[in-house]
Amino acid sequence: MIDHCHRAELNRLQLRLVDAKARDQERKQPSITLRLVSCSSFASLTVAPLPPPTCSPAVAVAGQWELRPSVTLKDHQIWLKKALAMSMSNVDLPMAAIEGYVSLPDVSMHAFVHSRRRSRNGSGLDVLSHDLADGGIGGAQLVRSRKSNDPKLTSVGTQSEQGIMTRFYMGLFRLVTLLYVVAIAAGQQNTSDICQEAASRLPGRISYPTDSVYISSRQSYYSGFERALAPGCIFRPINTAEVSRFIKLVTASGQYGNTSRSPKFAVRGGGHTLFSGAANIDGGVTIDLREIKSVVLSKDRKMAAVGGGAVWSDIYPQMVPYNLTVMGGRVPGVGVGGFVTGGGVNFLNQRYGWSCDNIYGYEVVLASGEVVYATANSYKDLWLALKGGSNNFGIVTRFDVATFPQGLMWGGVISFNYTKSVLEAQAKAFRDYMDPKNFDSAADMGIILNYANKTFSVSNSLFYVDPVPYPKTYKAFTSIPSLSPNTLALTNVSNMVVQFGKNLPTKVARSVQLVYSFRNTDVATYTKLIQQWETDIKTLGNVPGYLSQFLIQPQPVTNGTNSMGLEVNQHDIVMCIVTAAWTNPADDARVQQLVASIVDKHERAVRKQRLYIPFKYLNYADISQDVIGSYGTNNKRRLRAVSRKYDPRGLFQTSVPGGFKVWK
Repeated sequence: MIDHCHRAELNRLQLRLVDAKARDQERKQPSITLRLVSCSSFASLTVAPLPPPTCSPAVAVAGQWELRPSVTLKDHQIWLKKALAMSMSNVDLPMAAIEGYVSLPDVSMHAFVHSRRRSRNGSGLDVLSHDLADGGIGGAQLVRSRKSNDPKLTSVGTQSEQGIMTRFYMGLFRLVTLLYVVAIAAGQQNTSDICQEAASRLPGRISYPTDSVYISSRQSYYSGFERALAPGCIFRPINTAEVSRFIKLVTASGQYGNTSRSPKFAVRGGGHTLFSGAANIDGGVTIDLREIKSVVLSKDRKMAAVGGGAVWSDIYPQMVPYNLTVMGGRVPGVGVGGFVTGGGVNFLNQRYGWSCDNIYGYEVVLASGEVVYATANSYKDLWLALKGGSNNFGIVTRFDVATFPQGLMWGGVISFNYTKSVLEAQAKAFRDYMDPKNFDSAADMGIILNYANKTFSVSNSLFYVDPVPYPKTYKAFTSIPSLSPNTLALTNVSNMVVQFGKNLPTKVARSVQLVYSFRNTDVATYTKLIQQWETDIKTLGNVPGYLSQFLIQPQPVTNGTNSMGLEVNQHDIVMCIVTAAWTNPADDARVQQLVASIVDKHERAVRKQRLYIPFKYLNYADISQDVIGSYGTNNKRRLRAVSRKYDPRGLFQTSVPGGFKVWK
């Protein structure tokens, strides 16, 4: 918890007791807030409230401690200043045996046992005792007299300057560790309480780590980063009412939003996002919406009411008998919820825009547990915010999506030899394809460059939503000498998704992808982007399980019905994604840094031509990218206003930590 800084000082540590009576009138429990200011950064850890029955509401601020050590260790200075004292006579902190390790310059401490005990020497002192298992350096005690309120630092063992400073570091570290342990215990207790309460009130909906339902749910995430997280329990509601009841359970105590006692949870739709914590959580509660998956066509068949946990590849077959389609994902397994609230790239995106541009209404469970129906006429601000605003405002349990006439479409994947001449032909064909004068609303395609097993390959994904084989718009691509066979064919949307999905892994161990956008550029720049990716990506060719993809594709043509700050009807915007996958956690940092470096170089190249567009597509972005900020200042301000209006205490900002937050 302590930030250890070389050639800098830990400025001050404040420990204070906060009366939580106003915040938690039901239990009237106290809370402890630890604030550490170090090296010009600020961090806060709050324990609020301590778990019953070990706390008494009679605790109050009793005095002030000040500790000013007169010794230094090299150029490091630490002092404890203005630590507000607790009246320990009415609080019995739980004992905790903790083994830990911390390393400061020339100082090592480990294997501690922490306890609070009443002094038996008759002096009326409360003692916070720290006994060092190592035994070679000595121990330290922070003592407060109930009579005088004056603190004393007493020590046992060697009295050298080095020893005194070491014991001071040790005592400070133990104090922080003890509070951290109490915080963790409180959080675990809170999660357990929510799980147990939900299991009691919603029988059959809660599963635990040893249950087959829990194991299956956890193993079904696309990314290994998400599969690695282990929630305390998984809640699988079957309707909106159950989601509402669960949220009311979470908020019933009032301990949510901007408090550390807030129960933490994640919301899962399809679970297809790559980065950790997007739709799963370690130790908290994961709300798995996949049982809310109904699909109901309106009488006029112009709209489909789709459950928030439905998966697009399961919806398409239900549309085929009616010669209809909906604007969903292009590969199997993509869920409705995250896809639509993040934007949504689809087969029809050049004709009708992002998927979120074509949502008539959202059934939303708000932070209060209230269920509202947001449309262009009712809760319009919330309706618009959900079009790109992700999980910041509530849990969407139903999407009323537009349907579109769709019989057969043409498309598939065609592959080529990876040669300089082919890459140059691809760059020229794509430059011309993206010229607005050649725009064809039925077409959507991508250049897919792959690196796997130390080998490069290139292919095109070509889609055409009208039943026209080999349309003229793709002639420049299909005339490039290609490899056989290809998968180009006339088929329905459902089959197209299945076939396209065969080009991608069903799961990845560890993966990262970053996205950027720019206006159509010249052949030389497209060639430079490809060469930069090629040169850099192969430097990690020996990393186990390593592969990479560079995707160049048109950005959807928006009609403006969203919160993403994009220009309407722009036909020359390109969206690129650099992805990498690998096997071992030990390689995380260098692979992620390499991908970020490649994207940074690409962005600098298009910035030089003044073609760069700040927008970051949420569903392709990495958590390190500022997606909400890329929507523009006005849109971010408006999204924050909607968050404040419908979630005034910040439940979906703090209790749902995953994803891209409007207040970060």
